[in-house]
Amino acid sequence: MRIPDVIEWSRSRDMQEGTWLMLGKGPTYRKLRNIDASAFRLLSLNHVVREQPVEVAHIIDLDVVHDCADALDANAGVLWMPAHPHVNHRPSEKPLWEWAKEVPVLRKLAGEGRLAWYNASTWKRPEPGSPVIDVRFFSAEAALAALAACGARTVRSLGVDGGNRYSEQFGDLNDKTLLANGRDSFDRQFEGFARTLRSHDMFYAPLWINAPVRVFVGTDAAQMLGVKMLEYSIKKFASLSVKVEPIDDRGIPVPADPANRSRTGFSFSRFKIPELCRYHGRGIYVDADMQVFSDILDLWARPFDGARVLYADGPASQGRMPQFSVLLLDCANLDWDVRRIVQGFDEGRYDYAELMQKMCIVDPEHKRAGLPFEWNSLEHYEPGRTKLIHYTDMPTQPWVSHRNKNGHLFYDACREAIAEGFLSPDYVYQEVERGHVSPEFPGWIGLPPPKDLAKRKATWTPPFKRFVGMPPAKAKRAG
Repeated sequence: MRIPDVIEWSRSRDMQEGTWLMLGKGPTYRKLRNIDASAFRLLSLNHVVREQPVEVAHIIDLDVVHDCADALDANAGVLWMPAHPHVNHRPSEKPLWEWAKEVPVLRKLAGEGRLAWYNASTWKRPEPGSPVIDVRFFSAEAALAALAACGARTVRSLGVDGGNRYSEQFGDLNDKTLLANGRDSFDRQFEGFARTLRSHDMFYAPLWINAPVRVFVGTDAAQMLGVKMLEYSIKKFASLSVKVEPIDDRGIPVPADPANRSRTGFSFSRFKIPELCRYHGRGIYVDADMQVFSDILDLWARPFDGARVLYADGPASQGRMPQFSVLLLDCANLDWDVRRIVQGFDEGRYDYAELMQKMCIVDPEHKRAGLPFEWNSLEHYEPGRTKLIHYTDMPTQPWVSHRNKNGHLFYDACREAIAEGFLSPDYVYQEVERGHVSPEFPGWIGLPPPKDLAKRKATWTPPFKRFVGMPPAKAKRAG
């Protein structure tokens, strides 16, 4: 019997139409009872098909098919499976079309045009003419990637959670299927989500999360390569859709007193964010000279608990000033008008230090160091712990100097971004031409050196030394 792959199956359906809701067995599945499921196109993972009718049921392991045979027949519009279904958590030598001759429910579904296959990356000899769907840890990775391959544009989820628990509806499976593949938690599935979101034009987020995550990056023209690599590092680990938006001080009034003027081309830009968000939802502020090593959802979903501004302060042992270079803003409760804020300098209500180092425009009860300092680790990296490194010492920023002790982290990320097509070599050389990065930088990330390298090295001045608005004493650190 002939069984189509998921791409062929999807051609007769408008996969871009509407919002898909992917349902897993995690704790947030219980939220389904509070929504109108008919507003979504439903895709179930594994045993979830037994709970309600779905347009697509997705299963990797053959034992789940046996467990849910009656539910699949009653509730599944179509069943998606790998071309080589898993048996005992490994791909079987026997293909799906052979299993369909032996397993009654598969035979019935195939005969009714309700069975489709895809090439899972777990099988190393894919069927020709159909894309390979990446799956490394859990079923949800493959389901999201298959939806993307079929053209779905908007996907939300319930019950697709990290951690190591099921929702109470699936308590009967705790001793049977919970992390039966030997993993410690479901967190590793989000690595696959991030890969899919980087490679497809798709929006995805859990249904209860306000998304996309909006990250505003304070920058000037000389740091746009840093912005691009910051965006790459965020999206490398992000388990949901993220919008990264560069912002600067253009359009902001200039204070009369030079002592109160911006130390960079973007110092005051963070005060634009509530207005840019139309005083709704949340916004994250970060500087351009940063690199992320963890899921931005951890930052985005932090509770305000009465505060309106959360910031990540460093440990006292680092001996640095309080940092407001990583912020989570409750835009719905901040009435900031950047023009009025800057006007406060000329009216004598505060000076630069009071605004930028003390955030004096926010009442003490409404600001809190509620973000772990690992989300603003100043020139320090600890594997497995640091979530964001801040290359705050300008003379040794990795695109300026090869002397940064953590520069290899940035260079490795650049190589990955180039390999993925996120960062183009042409763009790197353009930044060399503009004088924004060291003429030696291409070589540091494995690209051929630019022409006339010796001449360029002799005449190049790092951007921080050319910044007119920055007093010499401030040239080491800025933010």
